[in-house]
Amino acid sequence: MSEVVLSIRGLSVEIPTRAGIVKPVDGVSYDIRAGEILGVVGESGAGKSMAGNAVIGLLSPPAHIAAGEIWLNGARIDALKGEDMRRLRGKHIGMVFQDPLTSLNPLLTVGDQLTETMLTHLDISRAEADKRAIAALEEVGIPGAAERIDSYPHEFSGGMRQRVVIALALCAEPSLIIADEPTTALDVSVQAQIIALLKRLCRDRGTAVMLITHDMGVIAEAADRVAVMYAGRLAELGAVRDVLTAPRHPYTHGLMASTPLASQGKERLHQIEGAMPRLNKVPEGCAFHPRCAYAQAKCKGAPAPQIAEGHAACWFPMVAAKAS
Repeated sequence: MSEVVLSIRGLSVEIPTRAGIVKPVDGVSYDIRAGEILGVVGESGAGKSMAGNAVIGLLSPPAHIAAGEIWLNGARIDALKGEDMRRLRGKHIGMVFQDPLTSLNPLLTVGDQLTETMLTHLDISRAEADKRAIAALEEVGIPGAAERIDSYPHEFSGGMRQRVVIALALCAEPSLIIADEPTTALDVSVQAQIIALLKRLCRDRGTAVMLITHDMGVIAEAADRVAVMYAGRLAELGAVRDVLTAPRHPYTHGLMASTPLASQGKERLHQIEGAMPRLNKVPEGCAFHPRCAYAQAKCKGAPAPQIAEGHAACWFPMVAAKAS
């Protein structure tokens, strides 16, 4: 079994507000191994991106890590600040954002941005950085990389810009990539190309990938394991095939039932009734119980049990209920 690259243990993020302290991430724990893609999925506001930002040190004040530990390659990183975190970011952790235009400098060529990153984090010459920049663009499938190296971000299409961002995230050879909704704004055909690219790079380089998305189709296509989040908490964790074919948490079951494939032959897509609770009004007990068709009295009073691999944070997991 490959070694653990990222280990998150009991991670909680708090934001002080006038209405009190809210927890967009509440007691989350999972590992990602070398060469593995972990899909982190859930509705908007579930805490997916906030967990990723906590790992890479991009929480915007007053948001802060209130509890838990983050370990990268055996070293604890959740307490790193300032220059220490800046050195870690890029060299050991790469980030792929949803909108490539917001993560690329419009005033610099893509070649300058790639070489700047490599010169900052790697002990190489400018000539070597230029050579590696072209190789990085070729690796992510940019045609005519040697000619496009001097192009500006606006001269690329949306899909090609996202490839440039992936090259930028990988150019310093990090052991972990955090990809936050990397395919959301792209055409379906381009989405498939980006997913295939991430899978190939993960396989060839042995890079660990945290793939944050709300799209169950992307999870099914790209991920090896999946972490399902709801209201800042982990609802289910396990191998993709197990979670998608036999979901144990009612929330995961609802997500799967809401996909077009599961709703074929029906006039309307299935939907989960209700909405995600506001973070300052998360209900007692299981946060999902007001929307759950299977909720019982115990769900409303006692917090859902802590989960391990292959299990769900549910007092009455669905597979177990069907078997009894």
